[in-house]
Amino acid sequence: MKHYKVITPLFPTYAQVRAMLKAVDGLQLKSVRNMITAVHEQAGTPQNPVDWSEPDSWIKERLKGEDAEIAQRIWDTDEHVLNPRHSYGCYMFINNFDFMETDDGGLWHLTDKGNLFLAADESTIRLLDDEEGILQLLELLASREQSKRADLLPEWQAFLHQHSKFASLSSIKTTLHARLYNLVDRGLVSREGMSYQITDSGRSWLSKALPLREEDPRKELLGAIKRYNLKQKESLREHICTMNPYKFEQLVGQLLEAMGYEQVEVTKASGDKGVDVVGKVQVGITTVTEVVQVKRMQNSVHRPLIDQLRGALPYHKAIRGTLITTGKFAAKCAEAALYPGAAPITLIDGDRLLELLIENNVGIRRSHAVELLDVDLQLFDELDMDSDAVV
Repeated sequence: MKHYKVITPLFPTYAQVRAMLKAVDGLQLKSVRNMITAVHEQAGTPQNPVDWSEPDSWIKERLKGEDAEIAQRIWDTDEHVLNPRHSYGCYMFINNFDFMETDDGGLWHLTDKGNLFLAADESTIRLLDDEEGILQLLELLASREQSKRADLLPEWQAFLHQHSKFASLSSIKTTLHARLYNLVDRGLVSREGMSYQITDSGRSWLSKALPLREEDPRKELLGAIKRYNLKQKESLREHICTMNPYKFEQLVGQLLEAMGYEQVEVTKASGDKGVDVVGKVQVGITTVTEVVQVKRMQNSVHRPLIDQLRGALPYHKAIRGTLITTGKFAAKCAEAALYPGAAPITLIDGDRLLELLIENNVGIRRSHAVELLDVDLQLFDELDMDSDAVV
């Protein structure tokens, strides 16, 4: 019989599962189910949606008696980690992995496995990560500098095709999003805008987890890819720091265009009022003008440059600005950039600039020359089933 992975559709964070375990331990299983059902019955419709964002309000308004007590208990556990609206995903996860069992009186209690999970036992967590595709997802992220969900989707879909029962594109997207959220919550992956990147903690966790699986030559390959990408990233940084200042402004102009800005113009060397690049960007249904000043420098940028850029906004009929440097910003710059009542100024330092260039493929080419072959286990399972049927 085929062993399926990625079995929990509404995949929660592990912090949410721990809160659920603590809250319902010792309660009647039937009562917990009744609370989940009571919440589900008030789901609303697209025409008449229900707001679930404030549990302190909706629990009292929509639930009564024991249902309200259990929901409030879940919400209060671990300082509001789990909104009771999302208890069902934790309930399925707990059942899938036998974290709780009922006694003769119908009370729900933690099993030994549940206690190990609650204690954050590493071997238990690694097993769960393997079963739910978390390790596979970390491997995909480890082979890339940065990834959007769309970048990960084809390989994640191929993995699910071989190892799970999920088939529809919507369910595949849902499982991917939920597991990325789990990884971000645990600090194994970082998110910047729409892009995800494995952290040092994520790489460390992956290196510890992979030896528990069959020997995999991909581990060495992924390490080589990481080292290569780091060298290319440092090479990109060096080129930026040594290029002609005007060409650097043109590079930033190309970056803005890649990010969706329109009518991008690199200003002339004089008469620009401290502005190097001007562009228009869509914000909701409104198109606004944004001005950018770039500073190719290794020293820290201080507040006067922020004030100077803000003062230049009226000359270009702009309502916001961005200050980009290859260096760093002084400590008080963040406060000055978002000063109450003043036009906002976005600050982008050298590290963030590199991330944006890589994310938007400016100054970087992505190679897809590496081809990995995986045996289609699902095909062989189907052929075995057909053979048994013939016999």
